[in-house]
Amino acid sequence: MSGHDYDHLIGQLGYVTTRIGGPDTPGEVQVRFRGASEAFIAYGREAIDRGVQVLVVGRRPGRVVEVTAFDE
Repeated sequence: MSGHDYDHLIGQLGYVTTRIGGPDTPGEVQVRFRGASEAFIAYGREAIDRGVQVLVVGRRPGRVVEVTAFDE
């Protein structure tokens, strides 16, 4: 899969499955991608607890995304 496919993750909503501890401590999120829910390593500027809905705001090489808490 090309890196360009992962660009489509930006703007997608997901939820935290493993707590994100802050900018230096990644967690894991589930995001709808290619018609299914898929797991990605995730970083956030702040800590985000398990179960919180997030918005993908960036990506890094591989299956790594940058997220922020999303409050409707």
